[in-house]
Amino acid sequence: MEHGDGEQVLGYPIPSPAALEPPVEWADLRRRCPAARVTLPSGDEATLLTRYADVRKVLSDPRFSRRLNAEDAARIADSESGGVFNGEIAGILPQSGEEHQRWRRMITKWFTARRMAALRPAIEAMAGHLVDEMTEHGPPADLKASLGFPLPVWVICDLLGVDDADRDRFAYWSDTFLNLTRYTDEQVAAAQAEFVAYMTAHVTAKRDDPGEDLLSELTTATDARGDRMSTEVLVATGQGLLVAGHETTANMIAKMAGLLLADRRRWERLLADRSLVRSAVEEVLRFDANAGIGMPRYIGEEVELAETVLPGGTTVMCSMAAANRDESAFDDADRMDLTRSPNPHLAFGSGAHSCLGQALARTELQAVLDVLLRRLPSLRLAVPPVELRRVEGLAVGGLREVPVRW
Repeated sequence: MEHGDGEQVLGYPIPSPAALEPPVEWADLRRRCPAARVTLPSGDEATLLTRYADVRKVLSDPRFSRRLNAEDAARIADSESGGVFNGEIAGILPQSGEEHQRWRRMITKWFTARRMAALRPAIEAMAGHLVDEMTEHGPPADLKASLGFPLPVWVICDLLGVDDADRDRFAYWSDTFLNLTRYTDEQVAAAQAEFVAYMTAHVTAKRDDPGEDLLSELTTATDARGDRMSTEVLVATGQGLLVAGHETTANMIAKMAGLLLADRRRWERLLADRSLVRSAVEEVLRFDANAGIGMPRYIGEEVELAETVLPGGTTVMCSMAAANRDESAFDDADRMDLTRSPNPHLAFGSGAHSCLGQALARTELQAVLDVLLRRLPSLRLAVPPVELRRVEGLAVGGLREVPVRW
């Protein structure tokens, strides 16, 4: 669409030619318009950043905050609240400063590398169980529905001490919280009310009878000032972990399989050298061109960035996926290199707000890849890569299904 001053304003997210391919506009934007004006699904305007240096700076700069519930912040989603970035959770959890850091430190104590390593055998066992179920039904199968979707919701429910029987409800709630255009206001509001009621009762039960899970630990944990989390904050924390920990990883498992099988030489390379699993996962995260809407930030003061003066009140969309294809940051950025090291990609963000659960996501992705290579070495796509279809209408990117045979 044209803006009043003649400047081109892109609709955002920008469509791509195929599910695994980047939008053709990214390279041009990085070269000629690193701070581009875009229209969000809500109809509000924002500024899109696509260069690695700019995206990394904004994600690390405390002047660019997560205060997306500010009066003049752009609403992201096509719903009354503006979606997960602007809704209730943004108002309950501290979004910046020392308060945020205190909250964050209480959570990150759980996500240590040691704890993630201890979780890995259970994750591999669950992945193996899901692969067993998939192979029992015979090919072709949808790898996303069979493995990518159920595994992360099992892991996150386990972390929150939630009953296995409630996994389907959690998966649906996760979808609605990440709505851009798929669900109505009524559906989103109903899901929010159901989740808050469920989690409030769940937190109360955990206070009375703690288990071995993260939520039980948080009911008794204190921050640096000796304060405990309120029930409201615990409920919002549970929602934040669900949103961050389920949908993104479920889609990433599917995209990892899609990318590695789209050119089967990549799969063969991993079969020949399993030691590449770790670097392959990092390269999949960097190479993912279908990561979703990116990370919004809000600035309350005028800032100069990307050869542009951004006025206070601007909402900035950081496209980590576009930044991860920046030739100035990565040699042969448009080539997938399973041995790439170092690989300072921005898939998990950067700075004080980088993804809390990145150690868990890495553990899940590496575990799944190891299990698939071991159990299904003959795995291949059951359709040409160009026939893979994108997830539409959610804040995270993904593939609708990953048809495979073996």
